[in-house]
Amino acid sequence: MTPQEQLELEAAAFRRLVDHLRGRTDVQNIELMNLSGFCRNCLSKWYKAAADDRQIDVSLDDAREVVYGMPYAEWKAQYQKEASAEQQAAFDQGKPRV
Repeated sequence: MTPQEQLELEAAAFRRLVDHLRGRTDVQNIELMNLSGFCRNCLSKWYKAAADDRQIDVSLDDAREVVYGMPYAEWKAQYQKEASAEQQAAFDQGKPRV
């Protein structure tokens, strides 16, 4: 595999992950954090960090829109639910750091 082919496969996998997360609006970020240690916000921050590393001007809001497929505030208003006491306790206990 060439470096370009690897880059293209990695980009395709990223796009597939983003499309999957956009389709699973029923899955809350806190659930993702509790189970996997990362969420949509983490992915957005990684995207921005990659842009920063390459000196490409991308704001966190722009990065979130790439991941969420819409402005973050709009996604939150439409899909985000209040975390249950159990979810919050699991998050607080695990303190995942990304």
